[in-house]
Amino acid sequence: MRFLGRYSDVAYALMRMVFAFLFMSHGYQRVFTGPIFPADFPPLGVANVLEVILGPLLFVGLLTPIAAFIASGEMAVAFFLAHVPRGGLLPINNMGEITAALAFGFLYIATRGGGRYSLDAMMGRT
Repeated sequence: MRFLGRYSDVAYALMRMVFAFLFMSHGYQRVFTGPIFPADFPPLGVANVLEVILGPLLFVGLLTPIAAFIASGEMAVAFFLAHVPRGGLLPINNMGEITAALAFGFLYIATRGGGRYSLDAMMGRT
């Protein structure tokens, strides 16, 4: 048995919830501190809406594979539209570390689903 393997379902649920919290906190921050659809960068408005809707879905594990796949795509687009112009492809240079990590984290969540501790599991969805 793997070290701490018996806690993998709990660890996965916590990872899903922390990633969702980080994701939605960016959306809520922008929604509550400025216009939802800023005139100077319209794609940010789409990102705001996605983060405010998908974040809570991912947090509770509802429609998880679809929500995570869309969130992963949004993070990939955000990396290339918002971060690469700031400093190239290296996340450490363009301040896109969290964006890149969330993109791949959500891609993993999309492949695995909500897990044992999710609304999807409670509703019998795999």
